[in-house]
Amino acid sequence: MTLHTHSISPDPSSDKTALKIDHLTCRYATGHGSAKGQSAPVLENLSLSVQQGEIVCLLGASGCGKTTLLKAIAGLLPLSSGEMVLNQKVIDDGENWLPPEQRNIGLIFQDYALFPHLTVAENVAFGLQDKSKDQQQTIIESMLELVHLTGLGDRYPHQLSGGQQQRVAIARSLACQPDLLLLDEPFSNIDTQVRHELIRDIRKIFKQQGVTAIFVTHSREEAFAFSDKMAVMNHGVIEQFGSAAQLYYHPSSKFVANFLGGGCYLPAEKLSDDTFDTVLGILTITAKNEIQISQACEILLRPQQVLLHPDDSSEIHVIEQQFMGDHCRYVIDIQGVHLLAQCNAPLDVGQTVRVDIVSEGALVF
Repeated sequence: MTLHTHSISPDPSSDKTALKIDHLTCRYATGHGSAKGQSAPVLENLSLSVQQGEIVCLLGASGCGKTTLLKAIAGLLPLSSGEMVLNQKVIDDGENWLPPEQRNIGLIFQDYALFPHLTVAENVAFGLQDKSKDQQQTIIESMLELVHLTGLGDRYPHQLSGGQQQRVAIARSLACQPDLLLLDEPFSNIDTQVRHELIRDIRKIFKQQGVTAIFVTHSREEAFAFSDKMAVMNHGVIEQFGSAAQLYYHPSSKFVANFLGGGCYLPAEKLSDDTFDTVLGILTITAKNEIQISQACEILLRPQQVLLHPDDSSEIHVIEQQFMGDHCRYVIDIQGVHLLAQCNAPLDVGQTVRVDIVSEGALVF
């Protein structure tokens, strides 16, 4: 097959778009020989737009298709249909496919994929064979300084911590000045103590360098801390795309709401557009999501929206206590309805409490 890549006439309104994916569908081949066919779509009719200098997270449970999408963008998995455009050039449209080595896309794996027999400096220089020795040395020194590994160029990967190895992998990718950087579970092998510092440092580096990046994770904490925007994926489709705050406070579905934060559903009966009858009495919900609400509905309450106060005269009981380190989370029973809640004062299991609901930002489904 002969590849014919074609460029799109620049549109001033879309100059800042680094990657545009339209109606992408991917299937894995099954069988061999005459029995060879294609499975059901792993990704189906998926669209996504990433701006220059933006860090986008593909977030979802195992098997939702996020790594498959990363492979398709990298060129490791051809599209069944749809189109991908990188910096105004079509790199795959289901028929014509640009090989990975011609896409100028960096890929950082979960296990770093460093060459164990090469030093840190040699790993960083691996993609710089077209440069002179002096140019390579200049780039190596600047990259090691960028990722805070100055003076470690002569060490081998096994002499570094996991966080340092990840920094080497990032330095090696950035040294080649990719148009797009892809990261597959980049922080999953890092100790918890180091992870938060590494996430903060790498995000700062990417922002300083104007790096456009897409990373895969199943951790909402990593997604919140590292990304500018998130695409929550479910069974091969993007359920919702936007900033962390948009998705957390204005989820488009119960799936997104449940995936991005703990909470409980309070059964309710709709009395008007803003008032709902519940076991806690009439609640006024002023900031609802855009979903059409029927008379029988549910109100999603995050733990921080259910505030407890010790009250001996109440019939509401604490039935469970969860120590979270910097605070305690409680489960209360209200006429058979269980809610997650928080309290500034320590409470015991069995203690009776009064409940205040912070209805601002509550979601009705």
